[in-house]
Amino acid sequence: MPTSTEPGRPDPQTNTLSPGHDGRPVSDRGDTVCVIGAGASGLTAVKNLTEHGFGVDCYERETGVGGAWNWRHDRSPVYASTHLISSRPFTQFPDFPMPDHWPDYPHHRQLLSYFERYADHFDLRRHIWFGTEVVRVEPVDDDRWDVTTRSTGGYGPERTSRYAAVVVANGHNWSPKLPRYEGLEQFRGEVMHASSYKDSAQLRGKRVLVVGAGNTGCDIAVEAAQQASRCWHSTRRGYWYAPKYVFGRPADQVNDLLLALRVPLRVRQWLYHRTLRLTVGDLTRFGLPKPDHRVYETHLIANSLLVYHVGHGAITPVPDIERLHPHSVELTDGRQIDPELVVFATGYLPRFEFLDGKILGDDEGVGRPRLWLNALVPDHPTLAVTGLLQPDSGIFPLAHWQAVLFARLLQTRASAPQRAAAFAARVRAGAGERYSGQVKDSTRHWFEVGHADYLRALERALRELESK
Repeated sequence: MPTSTEPGRPDPQTNTLSPGHDGRPVSDRGDTVCVIGAGASGLTAVKNLTEHGFGVDCYERETGVGGAWNWRHDRSPVYASTHLISSRPFTQFPDFPMPDHWPDYPHHRQLLSYFERYADHFDLRRHIWFGTEVVRVEPVDDDRWDVTTRSTGGYGPERTSRYAAVVVANGHNWSPKLPRYEGLEQFRGEVMHASSYKDSAQLRGKRVLVVGAGNTGCDIAVEAAQQASRCWHSTRRGYWYAPKYVFGRPADQVNDLLLALRVPLRVRQWLYHRTLRLTVGDLTRFGLPKPDHRVYETHLIANSLLVYHVGHGAITPVPDIERLHPHSVELTDGRQIDPELVVFATGYLPRFEFLDGKILGDDEGVGRPRLWLNALVPDHPTLAVTGLLQPDSGIFPLAHWQAVLFARLLQTRASAPQRAAAFAARVRAGAGERYSGQVKDSTRHWFEVGHADYLRALERALRELESK
């Protein structure tokens, strides 16, 4: 395993191979594994790979760890008031608990400090090249990979290194998904994507239209209810809004108890509807559209305040946009409103700029890889993706077990190649499997997983990999 003489700088590469196809020299990193990204998924990949005896070089385009949760980073979608929407016990890494005195739903600053302590506790920084972005990842012979890097921003020369394996952990909540509406270019008001939203001061005193009913859209609408002079909230369909607390406990803990008891989906749906009727009643009386699906068929919106502000008249629910005019917005029901600021909280699309999408099974180039367990790549046993999940719980423990599975797969390739070959056939057969039950077919739900079903699938995969 490589050691380091300078924090954040792995040992220099020494062995030089024949030039690559572009004529540049290629440095041989031997059995070292490359990890792309030092956010939550990248950090747990580095930690688990090193624990399994592998040398690791991690490339991080920013100057610190934390990925999306470090709001100083250019690509971070985090805003000042961001908190977890999954509770602390279901979010923390299984081998590094969050402090007991922290709140049920920690603030983003606490999450960043958690990742920094995680990196320090497991001595991960010595494996990380900060301020270095990955430009290209290309397969070469013997299931190895040429990884080309350069300083963030394109400064300095590019450098290519050859690795035994690659873990892609660059995140999927940084490339904005922008809608297309007639007249958008002619609209004279201010338009922004939620990725540019950082503080409620951006809304203060303005007439604001928030488009999108995901967790971010609902959070911004709630802040606009308190800071803007007027707030409209546009949604294309009805959604299910889950309070963060049920029966005095975080809602995901109650749901997990039902899952642990193997309560059937139909019963859980009935219990949710019953609880909703007993607490807030029929949400259509507030002007919110009726959902066109049953609960758990879309990702639940964890927000206790949206219905409160709608009920107090501070948020006006409206349907989708039909078109925009220079000084107004026309809605699908024929109404026209006059926002000064339109915030598109319309989500993100995954992007792997450095990798040919066909390698990941994304033949159409839309950003939807075809993987097994949302992690393992058919026909490329030394390539894995971590954190490409939209779970009904915290993502960090799931990424942890993804990294453990990949580390043990790499070990098996060396110690029991026949067993690894049999497992590769299982990866090919299972590519594209879902772990979420019936959900809406939308980009928001491409990577939807039920955490209980998904963890059981990971456990089965580990047993299958290690069986004699």
